Amino acid sequence: MIPDLFPASADPHTNLLPCDGILNDHGIIFTPAEADACLHTLLHEIPWRHDQVRLYGKTITTARQTAWYGEAGAAYTYSGITRQPLPWTTFLLRLKERVEQHLHAVSPTLFNTCLLNRYRHGGEGMGWHSDDEAELGTNTVIASLSFGATRKFAFRHNQTREKREILLHHGQLVVMRGETQHHWQHAVMKSSKISEERVSLTFRIYVGKDASPLR
Repeated sequence: MIPDLFPASADPHTNLLPCDGILNDHGIIFTPAEADACLHTLLHEIPWRHDQVRLYGKTITTARQTAWYGEAGAAYTYSGITRQPLPWTTFLLRLKERVEQHLHAVSPTLFNTCLLNRYRHGGEGMGWHSDDEAELGTNTVIASLSFGATRKFAFRHNQTREKREILLHHGQLVVMRGETQHHWQHAVMKSSKISEERVSLTFRIYVGKDASPLR
């Protein structure tokens, strides 16, 4: 049985990974009404699009939809595609500031980009991967903010294949840092029992391929 990382009460100072990385759970940081309003805005005001990725020599259109926001010049390449950033909206900047405020007590962090993902139901997920692209630098910090359906977020160690799981709820914030992207893969697991939508915002520090953060 895969251990469930979801604690009775979130403690952002506790590392939920057993080794080779750090995963902190900041818990639910929005009231139900706030979270509902955020989800509505994200679903109706973000210009969602399907990615076309190269996989085993073939071009495949992803089921999930994405959007990439950030500072000018933060072109991000993943899964064989390159995305140019959309300019920050006032709404997304408010969410970014809310996340940064919650991280301040643990480790002050300022983000300059955000990859948004939209899963329309439980049949859409994200396969095993690491966010280890050169543009994100070494030992990067990624804050993942969830709205909508509760989904299972899984981790798998690259060498030992040990697995961990955490349930991500409406308005919840978790943070990956340290060596996590170098030693662990993560995935959003599919479930035929889920019919509701989920949106995740993954705030990142874009450094570019020269490892120099944008300012």
